Amino acid sequence: MADQDTNTQQDSQDPSFSLQRTYVKDVSLEMPNAPQIFLEQDTPSVEVSINVSGQQLADTVYECTVTSTVTTRISDKVLYLIEATQAGIFEASNIPAEQLDPLLGIVCPTMLYPYLRANVADLINRTSLPPLHLAEVNFQALYEQRISQMAEEQGKNDSGIVLPPGVTRQ
Repeated sequence: MADQDTNTQQDSQDPSFSLQRTYVKDVSLEMPNAPQIFLEQDTPSVEVSINVSGQQLADTVYECTVTSTVTTRISDKVLYLIEATQAGIFEASNIPAEQLDPLLGIVCPTMLYPYLRANVADLINRTSLPPLHLAEVNFQALYEQRISQMAEEQGKNDSGIVLPPGVTRQ
């Protein structure tokens, strides 16, 4: 009986991580220059931006979002603009604090991105235009880039005085 109690306590202290739910949080497709843009013969140019964010919902529950903005232009006219946010709810318990930020900034977006890619491809398919499939993204490299940018910004503003959040230097 004592062994069962020890095992239960040990199991409750083990780190655990799981995806609870994925969902489309926001999606928008705009074709502001249709139908005239369909007469253009030039090759379109595509710009893609990716953004990752997250927030804590409860003690061990987190939401992570991956947002993509795809802008396709012919000359200076927008052929289509897609903004899509894929979200997921994750449960993470007994994760060391130093591992939680990388988990939310690398692992969670990596799990959500295939859903986002499929949703964007489906939207473009529904426009009757040639398909566009978003390239794979190295979320670890993006995370490391974000951390180094934050360190640079902090280094530029660092006078040795730590200010509380919301307070600016004068």
